[in-house]
Amino acid sequence: MGFWDAFKRWKLAQQGLSSGKKRRVYDAEGRIVSLLGNARWIQWLLIVAFVVSLIALVTQQPHDEVGKWSEQLWQQIMSAAVVAITAVIMLRLNHRDLMRKNSVALLLLGGLLLHLGVVCWISHWVATYQWRKEYQLLLIPFALAPMVHSVLLGRRAGTFSAIFVSIAGTLLMPSSEMVVYLITSLACCMAVVVLTSRVRKRAQLLRSGIYAGGLSLLFGVIYGHILHVLDGNHQQQWTSDGTMCAVAFGVGFTTALIVSGLLPMLEGAFSLTTNISWLELCDLNHPLLKQMQLDAPGTFHHSLVVASLAESAAEAIGANAALCRACAYFHDVGKLKKPEYFIENQADGMENPHDALTPTMSSLVIIAHVKDGVDMALKYKLNPRIIDAILEHHGDSMVYYFYRKCQELKAKEEDKVDKGLENEEDLPQIDDKNFRYPGPRPRSKETGILSLADAIESASRSLQKPNPIKIRGLVDDIVRARLADGQLDDCSLTLRELSKVRDSFATTLRSMMHSRISYTKTEDAGERKSAGAKSTVRPSHEE
Repeated sequence: MGFWDAFKRWKLAQQGLSSGKKRRVYDAEGRIVSLLGNARWIQWLLIVAFVVSLIALVTQQPHDEVGKWSEQLWQQIMSAAVVAITAVIMLRLNHRDLMRKNSVALLLLGGLLLHLGVVCWISHWVATYQWRKEYQLLLIPFALAPMVHSVLLGRRAGTFSAIFVSIAGTLLMPSSEMVVYLITSLACCMAVVVLTSRVRKRAQLLRSGIYAGGLSLLFGVIYGHILHVLDGNHQQQWTSDGTMCAVAFGVGFTTALIVSGLLPMLEGAFSLTTNISWLELCDLNHPLLKQMQLDAPGTFHHSLVVASLAESAAEAIGANAALCRACAYFHDVGKLKKPEYFIENQADGMENPHDALTPTMSSLVIIAHVKDGVDMALKYKLNPRIIDAILEHHGDSMVYYFYRKCQELKAKEEDKVDKGLENEEDLPQIDDKNFRYPGPRPRSKETGILSLADAIESASRSLQKPNPIKIRGLVDDIVRARLADGQLDDCSLTLRELSKVRDSFATTLRSMMHSRISYTKTEDAGERKSAGAKSTVRPSHEE
């Protein structure tokens, strides 16, 4: 279809009916996400495939009467079916958010099957080539599925994955190794989940993989697979134990290395983003941010302050702080289209272009920066969550400055009508829609925090001689106004979280807007820098 569309555009361009370019359209869904959709029948198909695949894996294990449908084979089938169905029921009851999207369900169930498939293959390979059984547990990549799910889907998904692969994996082990596998797998998997719950650097993945290898080695020692005496041949014993140590740490390190390489592909395919990617997006050398530094320095500084406010508030309530920072950097990129129309980019003595416009036209220019921002974000292929933040950070709030200015002009015209200088039919009509942003309102905690941080930072610039009381009053007033206007109705921020967010905003603003000592011109520059220099000059404003 993509090739056919391109061919049609080319044909129309040859006829002079098209420019040959495709209009950029905002689509927040990746290829796999859009392909699977949210149809219930697709989810049930995934569940049935998961149950059947697990049964197929378990029945691949050797049983007493090879080639016959023995009683042991039926026991394996029933065990696998019960474990798989129990896992599905737990997901439906306790993890509905994970099963809400078919793409997430595919990632979760597919990751579990892949992990168990590797366990099955290793078990079968060791049995076929008559390797020493001690190596079987050391060769298993315990961290594989739990690490992927913890990083991409969160700690709850990683915990579920850790428990399931530990229980289901026992069905793939020889009866003598079931308990050892269960204990070792639970310990390694849970350690990986704890260590990767908030990954901000790829080195943390490698560290968690090494820890998983160390734990598998530890339980190998506890259960007597390592450091045992072999016929008094100590040299052979040390060589064997050294090889086992290398295998354990090597498998853990290799698993983390593979997961680190797979993450970018999985993020793109399933429309997911890790903290690692958010921090990479925060690089100030991004072309849009570099352009903002040159063409709209005031907006750039505003974005940096908003990022600090939003990140601190997100950390206070356990939201995604890296996401808030990345969104704050790019939320006002639309101002690059007409930077001189925004007050923060107007230098002293510069003529205000709004003086030549009507309030309605000025309002439309200001509101247009949202749509311009979305267009630029699509052009530079920014993350869909950032585009959502650009759309939502003003919600459907009103541009009050120009709205009041328009009302003032109408009031003057009404005075002229009362004096008989103008006709009543000539009075301008004020439409509230012309002064409101298109929305939508913030739909997540992160965009809700960003919208508040944006409003508070802008308003704080008008404070004269700021002190803690004024700053706290400003924060409370803006939050109350946003609540009263319904701008936070669609996001999941609770009143308790809003209280923590207000405290965080006030604290961060106080640290940014602290007072300075007012030095006289006669003081030496060296005395100003001296930490111990005495000054009789009082601070320029009270704390």
